[in-house]
Amino acid sequence: MIAFLKDFSSLRRLSYRPLVVMLVLLFAGVARAEGPSTSQSADGFFDLFMGDLGEELQTAREEGKKGILLFFEIDSCPFCIRMKRRLLSRADVQDIFGKAFLRFSVDVEGDVEITDFRGKTMREKDFALNQRVRGTPTMIFYNLKGKEVTRYVGAIDRLDNLLLLEEYVTGEVYRKMPFIRYKRLHRNTQNSHVP
Repeated sequence: MIAFLKDFSSLRRLSYRPLVVMLVLLFAGVARAEGPSTSQSADGFFDLFMGDLGEELQTAREEGKKGILLFFEIDSCPFCIRMKRRLLSRADVQDIFGKAFLRFSVDVEGDVEITDFRGKTMREKDFALNQRVRGTPTMIFYNLKGKEVTRYVGAIDRLDNLLLLEEYVTGEVYRKMPFIRYKRLHRNTQNSHVP
């Protein structure tokens, strides 16, 4: 026992300075590896959802928005994660979509109760089924009456396509043609201006 106490007293005399220096260097390396952030988090894309889509529609009307965008996802969806990191985290995308829509994330496997546009309460996963969401990510745009006006299924990997989708919905082009045709026409117009 006395030998143990002698060993313990020698441990007390050890300096913690090398440990502190090592931790500082470790965290400095992590910070340098990540680099400065040039964009915001994808969480900044989404508005705080209070759980009642009818009330959110009223808020959208009061704020002069075009409607509501619901982004259906699951945590394990690699396409959702990539889209959120590459596009939805951009400050310019958040500003553009924020001017036109209230934007909420819906977990297609979620058990959180929400109230739909008609006042019916259900779990997120049941709402997703009710909205016929079969894959993630799925973006559904609703007008100020709670009516679906545009649905985009799958990840968007290019900024120009995401902004074109926003333009398509805010300009109400969905009344005239499907998005795929609008995208094709837009590309043909761009290509015709190339010398």
